[in-house]
Parts: sequence; structure tokens; C-alpha cells
Amino acid sequence: MEPHMPDDRFLASIPTFSQFEGVADVRNYRPLPEDWALATTDIVGSTQAIDRGRYKAVNMAGASMISALLNALGRRDLPFVFGGDGAVVAVPGRLRNIAVTALAATQTWVADELDLTMRAAIVPIGDIRARGLDVRVAMFNASPGVSYAMFTGGGASWAEAEMKAGRYVVPAAPGGTRPDLTGLSCRWDPIQATRGEIVSIIAVPVSGTATAAFQQLVTDVLAIAGQQHRGGHPVSVEALHIRFPPSGIDAEARALAPAGRRLFAKIPILLQTAALNFSRATGLGLGRFNGRHYVEEVTANSDFRKFDDGLKLTLDLDAAAVDGIEQRLKQAEAEGVARYGLHRQDSALMTCLVASPLQGDHMHFIDGAAGGYAMAASNLKAKAVAAA
Repeated sequence: MEPHMPDDRFLASIPTFSQFEGVADVRNYRPLPEDWALATTDIVGSTQAIDRGRYKAVNMAGASMISALLNALGRRDLPFVFGGDGAVVAVPGRLRNIAVTALAATQTWVADELDLTMRAAIVPIGDIRARGLDVRVAMFNASPGVSYAMFTGGGASWAEAEMKAGRYVVPAAPGGTRPDLTGLSCRWDPIQATRGEIVSIIAVPVSGTATAAFQQLVTDVLAIAGQQHRGGHPVSVEALHIRFPPSGIDAEARALAPAGRRLFAKIPILLQTAALNFSRATGLGLGRFNGRHYVEEVTANSDFRKFDDGLKLTLDLDAAAVDGIEQRLKQAEAEGVARYGLHRQDSALMTCLVASPLQGDHMHFIDGAAGGYAMAASNLKAKAVAAA
């Protein structure tokens, strides 16, 4: 890897694969350049917020840093992973100062508008490699319009741990500072399970690397899910609904405008929602926009499967499939191959980045509606503490 490879050339060189089973194969990944860094965030006290029924706000906060960074840095092709109550974005070193400013503003917005506390840090890749870890990235082609980044090498997890320990911290900006959150939305109603339960799963290799045994675990888990309709995909055209007015209109207006100007921000949201529902119901196009086609794209562009130093899935499964996957995970845990966390709920949440509904590159982040990845991670952490 060239230490100072131009950003565009590196991004164009990242391997892309279309069979999700390839996420655990290290040959599909490319190391980040030495002069890049990882921007990482999480929500302090997310478990307590979940207990208060505020996981939609937690998801909105988690996705806000992705929106803020991509907008501030002026590009949508940087590798990132959404983790429910946090996220990680790979940032070129030359853009570090802009990223710091965006992260500082996002923390303040989360506190001011969502009444949550966000931690943020920027960790140099060189420091990660000095610890014997790495950050390697691949792109999974979820649909013709969208590819999602996958991370391996242990570096992203170490960066998150360093942030939680108070190192590499980015302080919040002064009160009232706002990031550019254009495109961030959460209009869709909760997506109800149709097969039994929405299950959020995190499985991480004990060694920190994708060994052959862990690759086999991933293959086995995906094979069990694959026996379900559409591989356990929790998002379908039939399951997607937006009520009028949308339930997330207040949060989206807070992202778009300061107090005193939110009524004007809500008007286009209401018009767009009405247009989508009308076009979808009638099949009639509105100019270049067709509601039925857009909903099909939303389904295809959803990130219900990902890899971020471990396998993360949000699936709609029947009881037999849940039991089968959990038994396979328990076996891997007993064999010292992996640790896992699993959380069950009856619906999923969707948070979105939509630059334009007329373009096919809109992105949709999926998580369980009653804690999802945050609760699965808490379950996994509890096991690690007990084992230690």
C-alpha cells in the first residue's frame, strides 16, 4: 500500500463483491492508507435511552455523524458502517480538520436537539497499526445503486475502545452549533416482523481476525438465514409504510433547521410524503419520480447485513431459524471461535440518507426497534466481562 496514495485512486481500488458470504474472507479486503484515520462515535447511556423507548432517537443520532461527515467532506464514497448507537467513517488524513469540525458540531446537535450525549474520536491508522492491528476495507454491492463498506482487522473495534477510554477525543462545539445534516431522515414506520421475530445478531472472532473457522461460522449462519424467504431480509415492499404525517417529521425538521424555522422545514417533508404515498398507491409517476419504483429501491438498498470487525445482522426469522442460528453461535462460542450477542424484538427501524429520491444511491440503515445492535452488543460485553 502506498503511504500517500491519492484518495480517489485508493477508493477506486477497494475490492467490491456481490455475494455476502465473502465478508469473512480477508482476500476481499484492502488496507486503508497509512495517513488516513477512523472517525468513530457512540451514544453514552444508550441502554438507558432504550429503556425509555428512545431508540429511534438513538438511531437518528448514530446516523447523524455519517451524514455530517459526508456532507462536510463533500463526498459520499468514503467507507463507513452504521452500528445502531454509533458509527465509524474512514477519513483521508488531508481532510482530518474538516472532520473534527463536523464531529464537534454533531455532538452539540445531538445534545441540543435529541437530549443525548455523543462521544467522538478520530484515531490515526498509523496508531492502530502500531498496536499490531489493522483496518482493511471492502465494499459489498447491495444493489445496482448502493455499495456498503465492510471493515476487518480489529482496528475499528480498538478505535472504539480507545474513544470510550477517553483517548483521541474530539470535544463538542459550543452550544447552538449545527452540522449540515442534509439528507438525514427517519420517515418510515417501524417494520413489523412477518415471519416471527426481528433478531439482531453480532458475532465477533475471538482472535480478532477472520480465521477459517470463523469464515465457516459466517457461512453456516447465512445458510440458515438463507432458508427463510429472501434470506431473512426484514424490509419488503409490503412491509414499508409511511403514515401521514410521518412519525419522524419532528426529528427530521430538527436536523434540517434551527428552532423558529422548523415549520418551513416540515412543509416539503409533508409534500414529499404525500407524493410518495399517492404515486405508490396509484402507480402514477410524478415527473421523473415513481413511488413504487422508489420503494423497491429502498428495499434493495437496505443494509440489514454488514461486517465491522465481526458479523452484524438484523433478520426477520421464524422460531426454527432463530433457534438454529443461536445453536450454531453457541457451538462456535464453546469452541473458542467466536463470541456473540443476540437480541429479539417484534419490529425493525429504518434511518435514511437520501440526497435525492430521483437518484438510486439513497441509503437505508436497518436496526432492531427495541435495542437492536446496542442490546446485542451489551449482551456480548456482559459475556466477555463474565469470562474475564
